[in-house]
Amino acid sequence: MKQLKLGIIGMGNMGSSHAKKIAAGDVPEVRLTAVAEREPDRLARTKAYLPAHTALFDTPEALMDSGLCDAVLIATPHYEHPSLAIKAFERGLHVLCEKPAGVYAKQVREMNERAASSGVVFAMMFNQRTNPVYRKMHELVNGGELGAIKRVNWIITDWYRTQVYYDSGSWRATWAGEGGGVLLNQCPHNLDLLQWICGMPSRVRAFCHNGKWHDIEVEDDVTAYLEFDNGATGVFVTSTADCPGTNRLEITLEWGKLVCEHDKLTLYKLDRNEREFCFDKNVGGFERPSWAAHEIETEGEDPKHLGVIAAFAGRILNGTPLTAEGAEGIRSLELSNAMHLSSWLERTVDMPPDEELFLAELNKRAAASRHKTGTGAVFRTEGSYGA
Repeated sequence: MKQLKLGIIGMGNMGSSHAKKIAAGDVPEVRLTAVAEREPDRLARTKAYLPAHTALFDTPEALMDSGLCDAVLIATPHYEHPSLAIKAFERGLHVLCEKPAGVYAKQVREMNERAASSGVVFAMMFNQRTNPVYRKMHELVNGGELGAIKRVNWIITDWYRTQVYYDSGSWRATWAGEGGGVLLNQCPHNLDLLQWICGMPSRVRAFCHNGKWHDIEVEDDVTAYLEFDNGATGVFVTSTADCPGTNRLEITLEWGKLVCEHDKLTLYKLDRNEREFCFDKNVGGFERPSWAAHEIETEGEDPKHLGVIAAFAGRILNGTPLTAEGAEGIRSLELSNAMHLSSWLERTVDMPPDEELFLAELNKRAAASRHKTGTGAVFRTEGSYGA
């Protein structure tokens, strides 16, 4: 079997999780040949669970220049994603980037342009796109059989995090180190799915509450109102402090509504198009279309991160489709940038948000960011993906 020689840059929560699974042979198409980590103690700890053939490097550049890798998986703090990806492109290395694509859209736009001119494969780690439930929602909504979207509501508060989590890294939950909170760390998955299934909104008004439930300087509680070009509206609610949390995505369309909750997809199907029924002069003022509810069967397994990594290898080795093209990472980031900017300016923001204005406002907050000393703890990530 042909194998992709992969290097992982960053051995924190996600990088170490990926490394252990690849080293265990969970992705047969991939051979882990090298890892890079700047923290000496963390790098030393990798020897306990990585095969002897895996080379260890103390800088990303040393790994990239080693000649041991065909591709890299970037799992570092968010600000570094675009700059490291560009360095990899310059060396002819394929790139799989952890979410988010970056912190601000301007840097991600440059990354996308450099990727396009490099000729290498560039993919995003949007592992929730492998979930059969969300794949089915994408198919039904974009297939047109349910008509146009009228409303979308997503309550995604199943991202519970403790203060210990936030204290684990000096970069975590700071404007200078991470660039945001729940919107930038946990919710890129959900924001990606929202735009992938429903399309991008045209306007955003958001309320981001910084350090409402934790001792952090970034947002841990958000409520956002969305408007779409066709008149549809939406509400997006998220937090890292609700326990037990909720994950309910509800999309109302002309022919009924789809509800995704507890890994089940339910369709409430009308017998008539609601828009036509509403203006039918032969119906009464209190009448409504008949409807029937049934659970939608989905097909396939949910390989999550391993599926994304396998698809990445498949594109490079065999030309098969990616789970998510790298260039698509900017869309969820534009949504989170718009929500932040709207909250900071206390007004509605048109999409896409002004990149220069957003960066100026972010830099103000980063300049005042407090210094933290992280504990260096690395946590198990199983079951932490919120959906």
